[in-house]
This record gives sequence, C-alpha cells and structure tokens, in this order.
Amino acid sequence: MFERSLRLPPPGEETFFLWGPRQTGKTTLLRQAYPDAKWIDLLKAEEYRRYLQNPERLRQELEARPAPMVVIDEVQKVPQLLDEVHWLHENRGIRFALCGSSARKVKRGRANLLGGRAVRYELHGLTSCMVSLRRS
Repeated sequence: MFERSLRLPPPGEETFFLWGPRQTGKTTLLRQAYPDAKWIDLLKAEEYRRYLQNPERLRQELEARPAPMVVIDEVQKVPQLLDEVHWLHENRGIRFALCGSSARKVKRGRANLLGGRAVRYELHGLTSCMVSLRRS
C-alpha cells in the first residue's frame, strides 16, 4: 500500500490550487479532506452552464449562504470564476480549494491566478520503480 505525501491544509485555513493530470485522485483527495465544504463540480453540465453564463452567481450564492470552505472542481473550465474567487477571498474571508487538470489553459486565457493569495499544490500520478535483477 502506498501513501501520498501531499498534505492539504485544514479546512478554511488557506486558498489553494491543486493541479495535476486527469485521474490522479485530486477529487477523491479533496472529498476526503473537506467533506463539509460547499462543492462546485464543473463537470456537471448544469453547473458548468450556470457559472459560465453568470460567474457572479458564485458571489451571490456565497453571500446568501456563506461557507468557510468552497471546493471548485475543474476550475479551468470556467476561468472567469477566479475573479469572483479573488473578491470573495479578499472581502469575505472565504477560502477555496481550486482543482483542475490544466493550469496552462488558465494561464493562456489570462485568468486571474489570485496574485499570490493562493498556494499551488501539484498531485502527480503514481508510478512505480521496477528493478530488474539479473543473476550472474
């Protein structure tokens, strides 16, 4: 059994990005670490469309029903949400876990990367080292 060495901060302590390739366990790790967080999953078509059409909806929802910790999964799909995240972090003290597989897509789109307000974590895929033993 292998144990990951990545340790995420306690809920509500900091805002951070968690980047990594698809299928490496980012979502599973976040669900285990933050079971009580408000969860926004942009892989769900209705959530994706709702926030793509109106990114300010995030601010409206969180002002109506505050949450100390919010997880946004696949944030690279709606980079405009990062302006709202920035505002909520600064003005309401809400902490975010922002998860995705493509930091490059977010950077290329000139998205707001929160100007030093968010820590960056990376989760790499598991690999094993195979050693070949030969008898002489």
